Amino acid sequence: MDSGVKNVFNRFSVKQIVCSLIAILSLLLFFILTIWSSRKVKSLDSQQAAARWDAEGESAQVSCFFSEEVTVDEMQLTGFRLELEKSLKEVLSAEEYANENDRRLIIDAYSSMGKITLVSEKGALEADAVGIGGDFFFFHPLKLVSGGYFSGEDLMKDSVIIDEEAAWQLFGSSDIAGQSVLINNVPHFVEGVIKREDGKLAERAGLDKTIVYVSNETLNEYGTGRGISTYEVVAPNPVKGYVYNKVKEKIGVKEEDMVVVENSSRYSVEALVPVILDFGMRSMQHTAVRFPYWENMARGIEDISALVLLLQFILLLLPIVIVVSFLITKWRKRTFSWRDVERKVIDIKNRSIQYLQSIKNKTKSNEGGK
Repeated sequence: MDSGVKNVFNRFSVKQIVCSLIAILSLLLFFILTIWSSRKVKSLDSQQAAARWDAEGESAQVSCFFSEEVTVDEMQLTGFRLELEKSLKEVLSAEEYANENDRRLIIDAYSSMGKITLVSEKGALEADAVGIGGDFFFFHPLKLVSGGYFSGEDLMKDSVIIDEEAAWQLFGSSDIAGQSVLINNVPHFVEGVIKREDGKLAERAGLDKTIVYVSNETLNEYGTGRGISTYEVVAPNPVKGYVYNKVKEKIGVKEEDMVVVENSSRYSVEALVPVILDFGMRSMQHTAVRFPYWENMARGIEDISALVLLLQFILLLLPIVIVVSFLITKWRKRTFSWRDVERKVIDIKNRSIQYLQSIKNKTKSNEGGK
């Protein structure tokens, strides 16, 4: 067996063996990067709302981030949602927009950012806050340590969600669902405690300190809210870019005063190529848009995915160059001419005709015998 392997290797030069190993290693690294990149993207729960809402993949998730120079209110967003629903019912069939199992046609959420102070028997905590409305926690299924979520549509606006660090600082425990805190002397109840994401990317994105979640009304009335800064929607996407274009055109804010992102397709090859081409310039913002931490993380992964895609292209290019070079070398060392090829083709053609003719004659002779 050893001699057989040696004979096989003796047929190839050292250069050919090295090139083959490089090609195999390049393809292996390509597939490893593909798997790693896919897992990294899927770990971003805030970018997977469309997949959670519509397993068939016929819906799009779109996020809109508003400039600090514009004011957007709940009535404006409600009007947009109703207009989007109306336009979708005009282009979708009745079966497509029928509410199966009470499922809505559109799901959306909005949020604002600011600061708020929570007071408990153990002390006070001033923290960054996210004021939420709509189905915020569907778009952002934060990891719960205890308790649960609340809805921005709840009649009572007295719920709060805090992270573990805040829970220990305010109560000395993380199992505190149902406990009350005072916000501007108004009682609010801890609905749940979440685990804050860690890691360098998360910290750089804005998760390096405590963040609490309250209703948008609570943040505006008792905290230092800066108004609605983010709107997110998942809706059927009858044609490519339908929901994205509706948000840009109909939400009622000038294009230069907002940044619109189609989350459900942002990590596709088609979407990442422009990121590569604009690398180094895409971070130059000409609008006063302050991204929330989840979008900062998404943009960080977007940059990483773009670099991985570029590396994958190089890794695929290496085997192609090696194979093409091998074929060119073989062609230059060929021992036949074009005339030989032509003769071979003609010979194959004549043999095929003869074979078909023999089958035809055999069939006729069998029919004559009958």
